[in-house]
Amino acid sequence: MSDTVNAQNKQGRNNGAVVFMCLSFVIGMTAMSYAAVPLYRIFCQMTGYNGTTQRVDQASSVILDRKMRVTFDANVASGLYWDFKPVQREVNPRIGETIQVNFVAENKSNETQRGQAVFNVTPGEAGGYFNKIQCFCFTETDLKPGQKLEMPVVFYIDPDITKAVESKDIHTITLSYTFYPKEGPEPVASNEGRAQKVEKKL
Repeated sequence: MSDTVNAQNKQGRNNGAVVFMCLSFVIGMTAMSYAAVPLYRIFCQMTGYNGTTQRVDQASSVILDRKMRVTFDANVASGLYWDFKPVQREVNPRIGETIQVNFVAENKSNETQRGQAVFNVTPGEAGGYFNKIQCFCFTETDLKPGQKLEMPVVFYIDPDITKAVESKDIHTITLSYTFYPKEGPEPVASNEGRAQKVEKKL
């Protein structure tokens, strides 16, 4: 009888250990899935991978004679009733030259709405050389009903773009933004510089 009880106790301990390991695995995988997104973003920001631009604190000390055509793409995701567009469709700065461009957003709804812009650069190889000093995409934007806001982007293109094998022949860069509701799901700007438009594109 005691052997049977001992066997049952041992089996119970084994089952408990299995359950504990399974729960630990599930909790660990859940934590990793939540951590994956911010870690991936940090990786992209550090390397320029997937067209992610760089954030810097100061301008370039080197300016080349060669120019680079930069075009702009502006989109608004579903649920955010804004008009959003660049003031200029394109610029042609010298590589290394710090330049400011402006975008305009206008709230067409009858309530205050909060949004934040995601961004992408194409071709993707240029992302690591597109340096932003100032950008409205760094923070959230609140617009009151009918409010219109002009928002700056200050950037330069790293002169090293002309040295790397994968980027030296690039002559045009597209900077694409999509504004999405802060409370809603976040869309990802496409690698073709055209985020999917669920709302009207201007």
